[in-house]
Formats: sequence, C-alpha cells, structure tokens
Amino acid sequence: MFNLQNSVRGCLRITLLLAITLGSLTSHAQSASEEPATFNDLVDQLAEGSLSRRGKTVTTIAELNHERSIVVLNALQAGTLKVTRNDPKQVVIEQADDSLVNAQSGAVISDDLGRLKRIPIHNKLRSQLHTVLAQLNLASPDKTARLSAVNRLITDGGDANTATLLQALVADEAEADVRDAMQTAIAMYDIQSDDAEVRLAAVKALRGSLIPEVRGPLLSLADNDPNQNVKLEAQSALESIEGRLKVFRFTENVFFGLSLGSVFLLSAIGLAITFGVMGVINMAHGELMMIGAYTTWVIQQALPNHIGASLFIAIPTAFIVAGLVGIAIERGVIRFLYGRPLETLLATFGISLILQQAARSIFSPLNRAVSLPEWMSGSLEINPALSITFNRLYILIFGLMVFFALLLILKKTSLGLKVRAVSQNRPMARAVGVRASWVDALTFGLGSGIAGIAGVALSQLTNVGPNLGQAYIIDSFMVVVFGGVGNLWGTLVGAMGIGLLNKFMEPYAGAVLAKVLILVLLILFIQKKPKGLFPQKGRAAAD
Repeated sequence: MFNLQNSVRGCLRITLLLAITLGSLTSHAQSASEEPATFNDLVDQLAEGSLSRRGKTVTTIAELNHERSIVVLNALQAGTLKVTRNDPKQVVIEQADDSLVNAQSGAVISDDLGRLKRIPIHNKLRSQLHTVLAQLNLASPDKTARLSAVNRLITDGGDANTATLLQALVADEAEADVRDAMQTAIAMYDIQSDDAEVRLAAVKALRGSLIPEVRGPLLSLADNDPNQNVKLEAQSALESIEGRLKVFRFTENVFFGLSLGSVFLLSAIGLAITFGVMGVINMAHGELMMIGAYTTWVIQQALPNHIGASLFIAIPTAFIVAGLVGIAIERGVIRFLYGRPLETLLATFGISLILQQAARSIFSPLNRAVSLPEWMSGSLEINPALSITFNRLYILIFGLMVFFALLLILKKTSLGLKVRAVSQNRPMARAVGVRASWVDALTFGLGSGIAGIAGVALSQLTNVGPNLGQAYIIDSFMVVVFGGVGNLWGTLVGAMGIGLLNKFMEPYAGAVLAKVLILVLLILFIQKKPKGLFPQKGRAAAD
C-alpha cells in the first residue's frame, strides 16, 4: 500500500514538473514571438516568403530607422540585393564593380559564394519602395537627399500620411528650394481634395510652377472641375506656367545657339586668318581639326588615370602638332600656288584626302571615344525647365578665350603687326623689310594650330574619326564669308549669328532643312554684300 502511494505521488510530481516546464516553454515562446524582429532578421526575411509579405517587411525595415535601412532598400529597388543559393543563406549587395558586401553589416565579402539569386520585386512593391525611400530621405541632414526625396514624392504621388508628414516638416525646413518643393508636393495632394476651397488654394500654390508633373492635374481641373472658380484659376495657372516655359525655352535656345556658334568660331577662326592673309582656300582645314582631336585621344591613352590633366596637356600639344603640319603644307605645296585660288582649292582637297587616309591607316577607320573629365560631365540645372550642359558651357568660354587671345596676338605682337601689314599691302610690307614668305608660313601655321585647338574642343562633343573635319568645313567657310574674309570680329559675329539662326530654325524646319535654308539665306545675303558684314581693308579690299 505504502509503495503504491509513493508510486502515485511520484507520477503526480513528474506530471506537475512536465506541466510547469511546458508552461514555461510556452510562455517563453509567446514572449519571443512578441519581441520585435531585429534588423538582421528582417533583411533575411526579404529573401523569403511571398511578395506581399516582402512589402510588409519593407515597411518594418523603414520603421526601424536603422543606419543601413536606406542602403538595403535602395539595393532592393535597384535589383542588386541578392541571396546565396546554398545554405546557410546570406543576403548580399552587389556593388557597381561586381564586388559583394554583406547587406546587414556592409562588410566586404571576399569568399566565393557561388551563384546568387536576385530578390525579386513587382510594380506595386517598386512603387512602395519609391515612397518609403523618399520618406526616409526626408529626415536626412543632406539637402540634396531631402530635395530628391520630395521630388520623388511629387513624381510618384503622395498619400494623406505623406502630406501630413510634409506639413509637419515644411515649417522647419531651412533651405528655400526644398521648402518650395515641399509646398508643391502638399499642393499636389490637396488638388485632389473634395473641398473646392482646398482645391482652389492648391491651384494658386501651383501657379507658375515649372515641375512637369503639375501640368497634368491642372489640365484636368481646367477641363473638368465642377467649380467654376477652380476651373478659371486652373486655366490662369496653366497660362502662367506656359509663359514662363516660353521664356526658359528661348533662353535655352539662345544658349545652345551660342554654344554651336562657339564651335563654328573655333573651326572658322583659323580659316579666317589664312584665307584673309593669303587668299588660300584651304580644303584641308577640317583635317587639321581632325589632327587636333586625334592628338587629344593619343594623350588620353597615354594618361588614362589623369583625364582632366590630359585635356590641358592636349591643348598646347594639338596647337603645335597641327601648326607644324600646316607649316609643312604651306612650305611644301601652297607657296607655289599663290595667286591661283582654284589650284589651291584642288591641291588642299587632295591633301585632305591624304590626311584622311593616313588617319585610317594609323588609327583605323573606327571612331575613337574621348572621355570627358568629371568637371565637364553632367549639367547645371537652373530649374526644372532650364539646364545647361557643362561641356557646352566650357567650350563656349574656351572659344571666346581663344578668340580674344588671337586678337591680342594680332594687335600687340610683332608677328601680328607683320601679318596685318602683309594682309593690307604685301608689296609695301616687302619694301620695308618684312619677309612676306615667312609671314605666310607662320600665319598658315597659326591658323592650322588654332584648327588643332578646335579639334580638342570637338573631341569633347563627338567621337574622333577620320571624317571628323568634313562635318565642319562647309560651316567654317560659311562663317568666314558671312562675317567678312579676314576680319576676326566678323568671324565672331558670323559664327554666333549662324549658330543662333540654326538653333531657332531647327524646331520648325528640322536639322537638315535648317542648314539648307541658312545656306540659301547666306547666298542671298552675299548677292547684296559680296564682302560680308565686315569687309577687309587694304589689299584684301582691293582684290
């Protein structure tokens, strides 16, 4: 009996201990499930489950505000967030240079992880990532990141929570352009309101805005809004926006016309000197520009890690190389043909073919790409309707610098004095001891060197190839004839005038027809003023 009681008590004690243990384990499991997931766990969860679950995980990662949240979500959006196929699975980010970093820690991974699988997203999740990343970036201390976030919200469209967040932040925003963008984003949300007064206030806030996304909602209100006041205000706002856009389109056309004119100026200024002083129709002028462009490419190949420095080295080098080739052409061929312009045209045309074939033999017929320095890449965005590309801006400045430097040489140096003397009265210049033949050679070399510098500039706009100069030789002669043969100021005015006329005619006539029309207008102009805008004085005028 006693043994039976002891056995029963033992069984009860064991049962009680098991119940306590199971209860403890159950409560442990419940508390563990109630604890929030860590950042590392959430990143691992991105690689698992359905796309809808992945969307919830994205929201939770954003709410954590972890220092690597933006990095991971950016990688997920860009398609560079990947997971290993072998166990244990590891989530990694593939960098631009194909290296891998741990998604959670950012540590570089040197081990071979085998094949990787991209973590997929769909359009709904992609849109969610746009909004979530914008919201995270709104809290960034970096002005550019905040402005980019607001612009992304404007593009993607916000919701009530986003609008409330922006309203809370806009009063404390110190940067005017970010604050303006926030107010635009708020107005873009309010414009969808059911309250006519709210819509009317939103339309007034959007008046004159140059952001492209604003026009669609305003057009919808101007056509369909039931409230007449809102409808009229939307129409007025659209007229205001269109007026501002016209001003900035005109400004952009002026800039691109001047930048095209600066290219014409660089290509024609050397021709203006040789044509004006010696009366030589140099059809090889384009190939001298080609030599300058190839010189730039060769120097860049020699200094691949110093792109910016190679460009500055290429400018004097191209001037010297093209100048020496020009002097060789003048001494070897042209000096025997003075006074016979048709024969100089035919001879220099033959030289141009020789130089083109030499380029094909040395560098191959394929075009060569010259890399832009970092400081010439990209554009200066003044507002959403007007941006100026840096390479065009620098070439415009460079063209004017070359022009004024050449003007200074011709006005203030001994060579310039002799060039002007030979240009105006060759027999009298010889009578006072000027060696006209050497002045001709140096002048041709100077013009050829400037053509080489023009080639340096052109290499920053287009690919370098054997036919590079052929695209600009006709334009160069047009500029020289229009401005006045041998007159530098005429060349400047002619280049800028033709460049502006070209850019303003292109939207209506197209690029090819615009050039044809300009040529026709130039022919009509020459019929009235055969010596151009600024005719040369002295010997050139007599001829």
